[in-house]
Amino acid sequence: MLGQKKHARLTDNLSFVSQALDSLGLTSLGAVIFCIYAKTNSLPSEYVSVLIINALLILTIFPNFDLYYSWRGRSKWKRSASVAYAWATVLVILIVASFAIKNTATYSRVWFFTWAFAGFVYLALYRFIFDLILDHLRSKGINRKRILVFGAGDVGKYVSSKLSENYEVGFDIAAFVDDNSEIHGSSINNVKIHSPEKIIELMEGCHELWIALPLRADKRVLEILHQTRHLTAIVRFIPDIFNFRLLNSSITEIASIPIIEINGVPMSSSSRVLKRIEDIILSLVIITLISPILLVVAILIKLTSKGPILYKQERHGWNGKTIKVYKFRSMYHSDSNQFKQATKNDSRITPLGQFLRKTSIDEFPQFLNVLQGRMSIVGPRPHAVSMNHDYKDKIDNYMQRHKVNPGITGWAQVNGFRGETDTIDKMEKRIEYDLYYIQNWSLWFDLKIVFLTIFKGFIGKNAY
Repeated sequence: MLGQKKHARLTDNLSFVSQALDSLGLTSLGAVIFCIYAKTNSLPSEYVSVLIINALLILTIFPNFDLYYSWRGRSKWKRSASVAYAWATVLVILIVASFAIKNTATYSRVWFFTWAFAGFVYLALYRFIFDLILDHLRSKGINRKRILVFGAGDVGKYVSSKLSENYEVGFDIAAFVDDNSEIHGSSINNVKIHSPEKIIELMEGCHELWIALPLRADKRVLEILHQTRHLTAIVRFIPDIFNFRLLNSSITEIASIPIIEINGVPMSSSSRVLKRIEDIILSLVIITLISPILLVVAILIKLTSKGPILYKQERHGWNGKTIKVYKFRSMYHSDSNQFKQATKNDSRITPLGQFLRKTSIDEFPQFLNVLQGRMSIVGPRPHAVSMNHDYKDKIDNYMQRHKVNPGITGWAQVNGFRGETDTIDKMEKRIEYDLYYIQNWSLWFDLKIVFLTIFKGFIGKNAY
């Protein structure tokens, strides 16, 4: 698990550095080209404005072209094409905006087209240098991914041979798993084959699960997905294209291996960075605005009942990690740590607590969790650990909601699924909304949910 965390941090750091190099690098390049062209050491205000707008556009536009998603083992020519399309899109927006405000004559065409060409060369060149550095590191055993391959037949053997031939892409097969008991204990290229019962144990030291079974084994694939539904690792399916013809399909290639990604990371690294910036800015603004309320509530809690002001409870956060979530204490203090979901007319709730829970003021301290990076303002609401253990075997894909940071408010909450979930149907509906949010995340979707929360998310009939 430690190796997985280190690898995830390195991947995130590389994506963050790449995004910074794109935004700051292209902006600085534009400034340098102008200074050389105009033979000056200062930029006119109108050029400063367009370069600032350019930096913001890059942060907004480039992530939509998957430039910060891992290109490990994929075609670098396709990546260069994506870079060109992304950069061209930013330039077109700048041109259109300039025409719209009728100030095209303000800017030098020589400067603009020189910047456009030099910008693409810069974007492609530093990525090429990054590739050389990463290939060297991977040849030394650094920044490599360990994978578990389910299937030791023809497809599994093909995967093993291709990865051996393309060592620089950085994938190592840690183990094979296969249903055929006759080959358990044997090896493929010195990698041992295990029984399916060990799949969860083996995944503890792996970054990804690759399912290398024939397409006709669709029922077995579904069984494997069900068996590993509690894992947050990436799951990929390698189709057997040797016996089947794929028509109009979209697949990923790693080391010339066609792969369908079934259960991947819902947000790219750049999207997580953007969401983190959103969380920090909004939470600081909101904490500043509600600070008088926080002070008054803290005093009232202390005056009206014994016990601490804040209630801390362990919940599952991003990737299933256990976190402590803060709330204003709304119940009479008890030494028991056993969780029991609040119900209507619950005798444990204080008179002040009823008001706090009804108005969601009890959740205001969670903005501190947001600043800590444990939560987001918008995301699936964090459930108690005991609830997760109870529901994960009752609702398919339940644990997939932990692939993003939990939120103070969410898509489920603004659609009425807030508070007590006393039936399996209600919980299934909440999970349906949570997964929809994860699959369709965008900055604008977050802002929409925040807006809806102000009008119908704070006070609800199910909040008690």
